[in-house]
Amino acid sequence: METADPTPHARSTDRDTAADGPPRSAPQLSLELLVHGVGGTTAAEMLDDPRVQLITGDDTAACYRRTDDADAEQRPDDYRGEPVREAYCWSNLTSGNGARALWLILVPFMVANLAHWMRPAAPSEHPAQRIYDLLVRILALTLTVLLAAAACEVALDLTAWQCAGTTVCAAGKSWMGFLSPDNSGWWSAPGRRLALASMVPLLVIGFLWGLSRRTWSAYESASPPPRLPGTSRDTPVAERTALSREGFWYGRRLVARLRAAHATAGVLTVASVLLAAAAKADGDGGRPVLAVTGRALTALVIVLAAATLIVVWRTARSEDAPDVSSDHLVVRALPFASLAVLALTLVHTGWARSGARSHGPLPGADAFGGIAVFQGVLVLALAVTAWVLQRAARDDARTALRGMGGPAVALLACAVGGVLSGGVAQRFADWLDGGATPGQAHAPIPGPPVLLSWQASVIPALLVVVAAVAVLAAVRVVIVRNRVTKDVPGLYDPREQPDAGRTKRIAATIAGAGLTDSAPVLIAATSAVTLVLGAGAVIGAWLTGLAPGRATEGAPPVVHAAAETAESLGSWLMGAGVILLITMGRRAYRDHSARRTIGILWDVGTFWPRAAHPFAPPCYAERAVPDLTWRMATWTERFNGRLVLSGHSQGSVLAAAAVWQLDLVTRSRVALLTYGSPLERLYGRWFPAFFGPPALTGLHREMDDWRNLWRFTDPIGGPIRLTCEGGRRIDQGPLRDPLSFGRTLQNPLPAQILGHGDYQADPVFGTVRAELIARLSPDLPGQRPASQSTKGRQDQGSSGRSSG
Repeated sequence: METADPTPHARSTDRDTAADGPPRSAPQLSLELLVHGVGGTTAAEMLDDPRVQLITGDDTAACYRRTDDADAEQRPDDYRGEPVREAYCWSNLTSGNGARALWLILVPFMVANLAHWMRPAAPSEHPAQRIYDLLVRILALTLTVLLAAAACEVALDLTAWQCAGTTVCAAGKSWMGFLSPDNSGWWSAPGRRLALASMVPLLVIGFLWGLSRRTWSAYESASPPPRLPGTSRDTPVAERTALSREGFWYGRRLVARLRAAHATAGVLTVASVLLAAAAKADGDGGRPVLAVTGRALTALVIVLAAATLIVVWRTARSEDAPDVSSDHLVVRALPFASLAVLALTLVHTGWARSGARSHGPLPGADAFGGIAVFQGVLVLALAVTAWVLQRAARDDARTALRGMGGPAVALLACAVGGVLSGGVAQRFADWLDGGATPGQAHAPIPGPPVLLSWQASVIPALLVVVAAVAVLAAVRVVIVRNRVTKDVPGLYDPREQPDAGRTKRIAATIAGAGLTDSAPVLIAATSAVTLVLGAGAVIGAWLTGLAPGRATEGAPPVVHAAAETAESLGSWLMGAGVILLITMGRRAYRDHSARRTIGILWDVGTFWPRAAHPFAPPCYAERAVPDLTWRMATWTERFNGRLVLSGHSQGSVLAAAAVWQLDLVTRSRVALLTYGSPLERLYGRWFPAFFGPPALTGLHREMDDWRNLWRFTDPIGGPIRLTCEGGRRIDQGPLRDPLSFGRTLQNPLPAQILGHGDYQADPVFGTVRAELIARLSPDLPGQRPASQSTKGRQDQGSSGRSSG
């Protein structure tokens, strides 16, 4: 069995004299490396053989062959004219473990991390690039603070301060009896109750820190293979992409720094809440010594917070080479320093204060409003920066939202974070006060901060807008379906009898697949309405200081009833959103099909490294891309061979990223076959700085060849939109789907509409694959003639996706 050498080594530039490869006179092997796509599949299905054997890898990700092909390198004569087929299976990186479904609660962190990679395709030396990255990192830090504040709201404010300090609320709750002031126990003092309850948010932060560290060791520690010096072709500067840099998929040090900063921010948030409560008690009770101690601890918190901001400010990605250096002692010591300050704060807060009692909301509830306003300012600054970068972009013809994708997605991350934190607080408060409504006149506890009630009240309006956009999308599907229905029979043999019902189904599938291109409209509308409604909620909370229902008591009955209805409905919707995520996670743990469905979400959302938020779900590509790169580099060196890299769907994105990581000599020995590929349709539009037309042009220039298959019925894949000077297109399509329109002698039953799957069933797939394989030869390829060099212009012909 052939395995890749796991240790870095000095790779010889003479491929004809590889130490363990076959002699020059022996037939040269070719390899076809298959990479599956979204949702995953088994090696047996990919190789169409139930007998498969692991070649290299582990249970998480590995390369497999048919058992009969395991020793193909020792029998090259048996593979003349046909490559050895090998399957790379990576689905366990995203959906193999049911517990990963619980990462759904980390959606805000994942979305904020995506905003980092959505910056426009301006030159890398543009000064606004660093400002953009810094703004995203600071916004991601506010999400961690919001999470810690929400945990403090539930554990410290609602439980330890409000409910445990109120006889009516604590009555009937045996688990809270030792905290009640009626018992006059040691824990009944407000400060001690808060000190005990602070263990809950501390455990949440510790859990996220541990999860990030564990995944960091498993995902972000795969080093890239060493590269050969020199170049076989000169790539223009405009066509170079950061994805080709040697250290792009090695973010070990960066994530470690961000993890230390975010853990410190979370711990300092807990300490700040405790100090705010203690300061109010000391100011009211005339305790000068404790007041001085509190101010000293507050100063320490401010110093550590400033150090945390400096770490985040100076934590930029280093992609030119793997960053293997160690962090400064100050960075490593930050979390431990914050824990020490928190320990002192716990002693200070729990110190006996005679006559102290808890009443009303916990001091510092206005912090939620401050966080919301600060996040809004950051999003607006990010939008201005993105606009500046977009003006300097090299190619912005198809960029989603004209470069505003990053700010829009960042705003949605803040909105989702607010909904999750507010939903947990609202539902927990409703559970604590029994049948009453938190915050109302006769409720036993004041309930969560007023801002959360205002945010809940605007959710129904936001859902109405989303529903309206969805209705418009459905209308668009009907219009497009009716327009293309008359064109469907022309795609097939005229001898086949047209069927009206089948024609409409095919046309409806084409129209539905085209909705993917309308995603920018939905995101733009949702983001704009979210910004307006969020600003209105903050203004309403600050001006009235009351929940919407109580703030409109003097208004006309219709207005008051609408406000109360919106507040109650929004509160339930916020809680329902949290419950829905938990339910999906539980179902995914029990149901394999549901686990695979949720895994698809992670396949798309966690492709990018954790450059902004260390608590986001881990980046599977930081394991998969080095795997593929190591496999291709070592195999071509050992056996002097060439290969076809065949990628479907998300597998085509991994394949392209892996080819970019090869040295140019090895890269020129690789042919790429993609099908159902979102490289241009999704990644090129939403991540133009990395997958824009210039980057894809450079990729094709440096490879042996590239072919791409696509269908109108595919909601994910699409054309690459690059052509050669000789007129030959990279794209082969649109392919017919279904393969036959009516019943024929060859297909007596109606053919299935394949959509995004089973491209191998189309005869065109076999033809294109055979053409690529025929190009493989044992000799190094020379420079392609000018007629075959890529121009990289947008294809305006029939290969472009249209609504019909």
